[in-house]
Amino acid sequence: MAIGHHEFIGDVPRNYDECLGPNIFDFYARDLAERVAALLPNHLLEIGAGTGIVTRHLRDRLGPTVEVTATDLNPPMLTFAQAKFDGEPGIHFTEADAQDLPFDDNSFDVVACQFVHMFFPDRDKAHAEAARVLNPGGTYLFSTWSSFAKNPFAQIVYETLAEVFSGDPPGFYRVPFSLHDPDAMMTELEDAGIGTVQHVAIDHKRVVPDFLHFARGLVYGNPSIEEVRERGGNPEEIQAEIAERLRFRFGREPAPMPLQAHVFEVTVH
Repeated sequence: MAIGHHEFIGDVPRNYDECLGPNIFDFYARDLAERVAALLPNHLLEIGAGTGIVTRHLRDRLGPTVEVTATDLNPPMLTFAQAKFDGEPGIHFTEADAQDLPFDDNSFDVVACQFVHMFFPDRDKAHAEAARVLNPGGTYLFSTWSSFAKNPFAQIVYETLAEVFSGDPPGFYRVPFSLHDPDAMMTELEDAGIGTVQHVAIDHKRVVPDFLHFARGLVYGNPSIEEVRERGGNPEEIQAEIAERLRFRFGREPAPMPLQAHVFEVTVH
């Protein structure tokens, strides 16, 4: 995988986990774990485990008899995740590239992945690798974010950064929401010819208890923090500005904030 927006280094993993995790990732992680559990797997592969938010729900929902292999290409994120599971049985952490998985053919019953596909330089390779390591009849299950319109918090961050750095706006926030068209993804998966594809859009309202805390994750919990620093920006001022814009849009805390994600399920041939 190419070096770039998938790099989450330094203090990014902690800010990602503590500030973004409960506000935008946890609900969808729980939903994905429920969908995996309904498939009754014995061996599960998680791609792009990040700080272990989905991994935690998978482990708790599936129980210790199901073997879970959690992977990520980014060592700091994987180290942060692994620390949450010290001594727990039935879970393994491995640094791995989704486009070149270090596992034998027909090794897993389910491959699961949350909000990572937008970072893959070659998604066709990632789809093919997921199908290769799955047993016949296995399931490839992953999620992507919907559009800015359905996730207005992200549009607020993007527009704020674009205003602060009008001559050279940071580009990171274009990436996580770039796979917002479910029809295009359905076509991509069907063209890959790896199996039968289903899709569902999932809406959620997250009641945010503290927009300043959330805004810290939006600034410090992803690679955009390096884009801000490279441009000589003040991250604390930007965090405060984003928090105020979130309050203006959604109301004073605790305030409901809409989210939408897409889940794709492929039953491989």
